[in-house]
Amino acid sequence: MSKATRTDTPSPGLPAADSHDLIRVLGARENNLKDVSVEIPKRRLTVFTGVSGSGKSSLVFDTIAAESQRLINETYSAFVQGFMPTLARPEVDVLDGLTTAIIVDQQRMGADPRSTVGTATDANAMLRILFSRLAQPHIGPPSAYAFNVPSVRASGAITVERGARKAVKATFNRTGGMCLRCEGRGTVSDIDLTQLYDDTKSLDEGALTVPGYSMDGWYGRIFRGSGFFDPAKPIRKYTKRELHDLLHKEPTKIKVDGINLTYEGLIPKIQKSILSKDVDALQPHVRAFVERATTFATCPECEGTRLAEGARSSRIGEVSIADACAMQISDLAAWVRGLDEPSVAPLLAKLGHTLDSFVEIGLGYLSLDRPSGTLSGGEAQRVKMVRHLGSPLTDVTYVFDEPTIGLHPHDIQRMNGLLLRLRDKGNTVLVVEHKPETIAIADHVVDLGPGAGTAGGTVCFEGTVEGLRAGGTLTGRHFGDRASLKEAVRKPTGALEIRGATTHNLRGVDVDIPLGVLTVVTGVAGSGKSSLVHGSVPAGAGVVAVDQGAIRGSRRSNPATYTGLLDPIRKAFATANGVKPALFSANSEGACPTCNGIGVVYTDLAMMAGVASTCEECEGRRYQASVLEYRLGGRDISEVLAMPVAEAEQFFGAGEARTPAAHRILERLADVGLGYLSLGQPLTTLSGGERQRLKLATHMAEKGGVYVLDEPTAGLHLADVEHLLGLLDRLVDSGKSVIVIEHHQAVMAHADWIIDLGPGAGHDGGRIVFEGTPADLVADRSTVTGEHLAAYVGA
Repeated sequence: MSKATRTDTPSPGLPAADSHDLIRVLGARENNLKDVSVEIPKRRLTVFTGVSGSGKSSLVFDTIAAESQRLINETYSAFVQGFMPTLARPEVDVLDGLTTAIIVDQQRMGADPRSTVGTATDANAMLRILFSRLAQPHIGPPSAYAFNVPSVRASGAITVERGARKAVKATFNRTGGMCLRCEGRGTVSDIDLTQLYDDTKSLDEGALTVPGYSMDGWYGRIFRGSGFFDPAKPIRKYTKRELHDLLHKEPTKIKVDGINLTYEGLIPKIQKSILSKDVDALQPHVRAFVERATTFATCPECEGTRLAEGARSSRIGEVSIADACAMQISDLAAWVRGLDEPSVAPLLAKLGHTLDSFVEIGLGYLSLDRPSGTLSGGEAQRVKMVRHLGSPLTDVTYVFDEPTIGLHPHDIQRMNGLLLRLRDKGNTVLVVEHKPETIAIADHVVDLGPGAGTAGGTVCFEGTVEGLRAGGTLTGRHFGDRASLKEAVRKPTGALEIRGATTHNLRGVDVDIPLGVLTVVTGVAGSGKSSLVHGSVPAGAGVVAVDQGAIRGSRRSNPATYTGLLDPIRKAFATANGVKPALFSANSEGACPTCNGIGVVYTDLAMMAGVASTCEECEGRRYQASVLEYRLGGRDISEVLAMPVAEAEQFFGAGEARTPAAHRILERLADVGLGYLSLGQPLTTLSGGERQRLKLATHMAEKGGVYVLDEPTAGLHLADVEHLLGLLDRLVDSGKSVIVIEHHQAVMAHADWIIDLGPGAGHDGGRIVFEGTPADLVADRSTVTGEHLAAYVGA
């Protein structure tokens, strides 16, 4: 960008310290970037746009933010650095003018059962202090109201050193607020014994139905050799003693065939070996067993509040801390404003500001006791943003990853206001975004492309929003795109009846969802869309639900393994080379011995996030050198896995490597807009929108009759939205019913039928405010959605 068009170039008389008003990037080559050079103005709002896979994240996150993080780590002492990961320097020639980067991404928040919206922000801590000062009866310090702190009582000589004096205490007490029964989790788990064994059979006849506990292996030897019960007797004929020994016996040393072993009851054994692990990380058949055998019920002692009796009985007026955390945040903010207590005035002001930030950001419908693992990616990102809105820091670089995901057009205006507020405090705000409403408020735009993957990685345009509109780039051409309403809508072939739906905030909703057409469910964030669709459409026969949740798999999983594409590829390589298919699996015989076929070596750092470094032996290729000598169509297996979907589709579509089974799967991946994704990219690195489209491509082969999609436009460029609408049309035309939860006006305009929930969020929502065709909604304009859709189609 030429200096002539810059409005903020320092005048020649300014001191040198004020002239650093640019972040300069020269020669960035991370991932698919091709020697990218940009100059980003500081203390301005810069939006990075371009098709999915064009290199936006590589430039913003993997280059600018990563280098800022690395340089901050270098400021710590050598001793501390010894415990920290050594971050690799990004591939870039020059990075100048960096400031501290704070990344606000869409990674789901930790799924720790004790993590809530209140503990993830400072709101809970401030409430605890407030209750410890004002609540009656007084039960102790702030920790007495914390469900993460157990009460401790100890007796005996405890030496307390205070300066030169030593005092010996006979007892020690700490009052915590944790409910003893559920240990602060709010739920208790029970095991359904009928899922562990069949009591009509004996152990020898295979009574145990727990995965991995067969009588043929080690467990059989231990059960038979323990002598506590008769393995040939049906379990229902066991005495009380025998049944207790089978299920609950504490670890006991036994000798079997001259070998010392430990026998332990079945229930403590599976609690350690299966139930204590993260459910999502288990193998599918073990996960199915856990879901069958364990039932989670609300803790009867604390009624799900997680708090001990003392903490629940201490109140400010009529309100206990459990009541405060269960309130909708917008109501809690009003309650806090109503407290007039000069002794805690600064605390009330700070707490009020934090709660108001939630409301402002469009999360006023949440409550502080909502588990943070249940938040969507967009909600998690906005909860993280609450921390920064009240921050006194300035001259910081804030990096946002599509902050409008999951937001209704009505809420996007609010989000825009917050981004501008962060900028006006003197911060540099970098936003990766596709929505034209947010691109429009940018001071500076960087458009990457022109295509995705290897066809991207260059800067197509850099300048103002007006310049982008006038420019000929893909984003510029589609910037003014407005979908028009359909001339004719399809006629439904039937209806899915929902009666009296009350999940979460729904108010006994009755609705008929038409079948055989494209139905869009819309409404502001928190109005009850997901509750209606996921809570009331029965999952099961013929219903394919595709959400943005994490794909269950390990760090070895990639699009090729997840979609089943690797099987036909391995067979094609094996047939072409006359060897067995297992050689071409990075999880089997062909794996590099150093990294076991992962391609990277993970170093686990106890106190910090682990760090991954590329394997030196195979240089990240994942296979032994001997395997890479076998070729198919002139390529080895690692080169095939490095191909983007679009290239692989041509490769397996014709010529020597023609493989119809692989080609069919690749066609479906290209259909959902994932043509730029490389076949071997780890699933853990995909965005929510990409994960959802990968699931959709996999499910398209199933014989489902009803498809339920949750915001399929998330992370899609304006040009790709048309592609997606074409795909949805093809699904409907092939006889499927498609139900889409969506905020994008182009999808609403394209629908055959719209169901609009609202009118507000949380307890102000949960009702149907409109159902009918998009044309009726625009003509009616009786809802927030109707007004925005009318403005969008220019009606």
